[in-house]
Amino acid sequence: MMIKKPLLIREKAMFEYLDSRRPRRALLIGMGLPGITTEEAKASLEELAQLAYTAEVEVCDTLLQTRNRVDPTYYIGKGKAAELDSLASGHDVDLLIFDNDLSPAQMRNLEELTGQRILDRSLLILDIFARHAHSRVAQLQVEKAQLNYLLPRLTRQWKHLSRQAGGKAGVRGPGETQLESDRRNLRQRLGGLAQNLQQVRRQMATSRKSRKEVFKVTLVGYTNSGKSTLMRAISGAEVLIQDQLFATLDSTTRTVALDSQRKMLLTDTVGFINRLPHHLFESFRATLEEAVNADLLLHVVDRSHPHYEDQIETAEEVLKELGLEEKPTLIVYNKTDRLDAKQRQEVARACAEMENAVVISAHTGEGVEELQEEIRAFHPLDSVELDLRIPQTEGRLLSQLRAHGEILDQDFRENDACLRVRLDRRWIGSLHLDRFAVEENAAEPLQTV
Repeated sequence: MMIKKPLLIREKAMFEYLDSRRPRRALLIGMGLPGITTEEAKASLEELAQLAYTAEVEVCDTLLQTRNRVDPTYYIGKGKAAELDSLASGHDVDLLIFDNDLSPAQMRNLEELTGQRILDRSLLILDIFARHAHSRVAQLQVEKAQLNYLLPRLTRQWKHLSRQAGGKAGVRGPGETQLESDRRNLRQRLGGLAQNLQQVRRQMATSRKSRKEVFKVTLVGYTNSGKSTLMRAISGAEVLIQDQLFATLDSTTRTVALDSQRKMLLTDTVGFINRLPHHLFESFRATLEEAVNADLLLHVVDRSHPHYEDQIETAEEVLKELGLEEKPTLIVYNKTDRLDAKQRQEVARACAEMENAVVISAHTGEGVEELQEEIRAFHPLDSVELDLRIPQTEGRLLSQLRAHGEILDQDFRENDACLRVRLDRRWIGSLHLDRFAVEENAAEPLQTV
């Protein structure tokens, strides 16, 4: 089946007013709700400003309102919404960007009340995705996300979506309205995209199978944490490096020699972001599957960011949703060149107390060789086979054995699981497997090498 070229619809309808050929000025609006501190709300608005900058939008001012609940009609209070028109005129802006997702009705009501163009967080991210999608798979994923966003927001004004059939007779059913026709055409396009993406995923799975025996390392983490810079520092690959959110949407994989005997496949992936709408996350699942199939994850953290702990939490939530919470992971604290001497000492002390954490600056190269040493320690240069008897109450350990090794044989009894496993020697000590060695193994103490 031949895959048609994706139709990214930045130029169409809702997506047209972020056209980079025209300068745009915006007012950003955030909401402080119960359970969200003022500091958190301000930090979220700062991130929205970064997103706007990436979309080539000039931010003129920000507005933060505190409320007990969201207004179902205007999202913010009607009085504050009415003020937006005069605020926009005073700053000569042509966009009002909200730091949350708006319902179709809220977006329509705000446009009618203020006379301004309204964007929400998802729509802004979608524009950035469309700008940065270069590979076929990224473009397919972006178009799918765009159409999923657009479907519940269709109105008669988006007539271009129903013109795909060229006006042929018999396209519409009896009594079908223009809006119904638009929706039907949109669902058909989504169905075709789903088939195309499924074919791409099969091709990617075949490609992964061909390199199954090679040790695979995947860079994950919050957007703009320095993953692409680290990719270049380790592999020498000429990858795009920009101080922007979502500069990388396409997975990049390079072969890297760890030493004379071992090599790895290093992959860069799309970054995570706080409150990424679920339909956007689902659209990029095909790209994130590179992390699912990795032997080791490098969770890259911008340690210089004032809210780096929140960014770690966001990334861990995404990894958990992908089922990767038990995947072998190195925490890589990056951008330490931006810290002062006291902060660097604090980071070094904290990492010394942690397992599997490294401090680096991918920009200067500091700590990169130490990181590669840690990666070598994870590489299965020397694996062993062990006979173990593990109580079935040790469910977490059983999961870790499956994640880090290969189960060669298993026999589940009433209270125990008798296993023969193959795994790298380094896990013997890390998982304290000497506690569960059967007598045949007991004569030869289990030690890490």
